[in-house]
Amino acid sequence: MEKAMEVKQAEYIGSFVRQDHCPKDEKPEYAFIGRSNVGKSSLINYLVGRKELAKVSKKPGKTQTLNYYLVNQDWYLVDLPGYGYAKVSQQQRASWMKMIEYYLSKREVLQCAFVLLDANIPLQANDLQFMNWLGQKQVPFVIVFTKCDRSSKLALDKNLRNIRAQLSAHWQTLPEQFISSASKSKGREEILEFIDGINRQYFDFQAENPGPPKNQV
Repeated sequence: MEKAMEVKQAEYIGSFVRQDHCPKDEKPEYAFIGRSNVGKSSLINYLVGRKELAKVSKKPGKTQTLNYYLVNQDWYLVDLPGYGYAKVSQQQRASWMKMIEYYLSKREVLQCAFVLLDANIPLQANDLQFMNWLGQKQVPFVIVFTKCDRSSKLALDKNLRNIRAQLSAHWQTLPEQFISSASKSKGREEILEFIDGINRQYFDFQAENPGPPKNQV
């Protein structure tokens, strides 16, 4: 197995509410999304090796925009608002989902969505609904199980088996999955290696075919 990419630089670029305001430099993008408080900010900071690049909060609904982070001057990590519970109005949540769905289904340089699931709880209805929507829209995605340090191995394995069984009722082939824990340093190399592999394909394709290629997953 090749060594995972080295993250030498990661910087916050900006927050946007409309796709046409997002960067136009045609660098590949990877979106991170999940239910509120699934551990998204902690995972992002862990991946890029920065403790406070993405702000960690115990209050659901903190992320309300498309937050862009440029990594190694090569690719963007895009932090999307969480879905599910948040102390905001129903109208505000609907506005977020409209923004999220438009970005995910229309953004040409988006290579893959990383859907974060809490490994310690059963699959939630809104998680399944969201992943099925991604499938219907043909948006490539993978699953990252977060907070894998909080249960015993026996309990964790049982819950993951149950989640996979539920997903198999809707999907003939399950998306690729990663096991992660920021506190126990699990999953980072595998996720970065996955991104690095897609980036290589992207830049090779771009060199031969100028313009934004479609996702490579």
